[in-house]
Amino acid sequence: MYRIGVVGPSLSIERILNVAREIEQGFAFIAYPYTDIKQVKDIVLAHDQQVDYWLFSGYIPFMAAQKVLAVDEKTAYIFSTESSIYKSFMELVYSQGRLLGCVSIDMFAATNAAEGEGLQRLGEMVHDLYVKTFAADADYKELYRFHYDLWRNKNIEGVLTCFPTVYEALDKVGVPVQLMTPTRIEIFQTLRIFFEKIKTSYYKDTQIGVAKIELNNFDVLKEKLEKTYAVQYLELRIKGTLIEACEKTDGSLIEDGGGRYTIFSSRGAIEREIHTLKEKVQYLTLEANTSVAVGIGFGKTVLTAEINAHRALQHSKKKETQAITIVQDDGTVIEAVGQTQELTYAYRSDDAALLETLKAGKISVKTFQKIAALLQKMGSKKFTTKDLAANLQMSERNAQGIVAKLCSVGLAACVGEEAQLNKGRPSKIYCLK
Repeated sequence: MYRIGVVGPSLSIERILNVAREIEQGFAFIAYPYTDIKQVKDIVLAHDQQVDYWLFSGYIPFMAAQKVLAVDEKTAYIFSTESSIYKSFMELVYSQGRLLGCVSIDMFAATNAAEGEGLQRLGEMVHDLYVKTFAADADYKELYRFHYDLWRNKNIEGVLTCFPTVYEALDKVGVPVQLMTPTRIEIFQTLRIFFEKIKTSYYKDTQIGVAKIELNNFDVLKEKLEKTYAVQYLELRIKGTLIEACEKTDGSLIEDGGGRYTIFSSRGAIEREIHTLKEKVQYLTLEANTSVAVGIGFGKTVLTAEINAHRALQHSKKKETQAITIVQDDGTVIEAVGQTQELTYAYRSDDAALLETLKAGKISVKTFQKIAALLQKMGSKKFTTKDLAANLQMSERNAQGIVAKLCSVGLAACVGEEAQLNKGRPSKIYCLK
């Protein structure tokens, strides 16, 4: 049974758990309430090993936890739309028994487009709308002072706030205030998607995982060793190292001969222990004094996982550094796994027009997808041939040839030049179309 830690104010957690238990009975929910947003970081650090997934009551605690918690498929938050703004405003109007013309509101900056649209609509419904945006580590006293000063100066007739502490402080001094909370349908939709993601993650976790390890030039290495015993001792040390990796991944080792080995395990175990496999490969490189290529494949069957592992191994062998390469069940390739230059791309495409254009330019889908993935990782649409050469481990001349082909079929264009510090021709700046 999966354990889900639910973080938020007590009332929010209670609403979430009431809906969650209606949808799914197969999960264990553990409540972690807080009274101050600053407590979220300590909660996550103290209990991260005790839960399998984290669910946050809103974007504010989610962002606070992001500082100490990796944001991945194991984290989610209740996604608010414009409905929560309308609901909270109508609750405030109902509590006051009249339509309010001047209101102040605090919101997290640029949470999502729907909330931005809801805020705009609210501004059209009232005469004056005062908005205060804040960061995840905002001081509630500052937000309190913002609203209270407007109330004291008679600029507003009511307040909408995201913070329970601000709500309690304003309510205590008699300011008409309403705490903004997500609607039941928003909670329901978020939970439904999150639970489906957990179930999908389970099936991915139990997929077959195959790791193929190959010591390059192993036959040449054996010839260099003068004694047969030295070769056998080396092979024993290699097997011992890989058996340790198998023990960590709950896998089994098969020796294919000629310095080639295969580990069979599950996808989840390999992904969780990828750092262990990386350490063992580094040790083998030093022990055998040769480069080691590693290809990992995932699949629903042993056959597809092995095919993907073999494809990944070929990718790894082509690289100078020969870092670990993964080919997933959907064809996604991950190069330089666990390193700063890690790159994820798909070597398949179902875009018929793109495939036709690439074929006309004699450019492989893999090459194009790698360039697109690199630009996404760089966070820029512009690049030079030096950028491609440095990051994709190819010569600049090869990069120039690829870019020339992309430009010839209209998939890239020159958009400027980069000034050189030294004498020489300036580098051209390109952009994928």
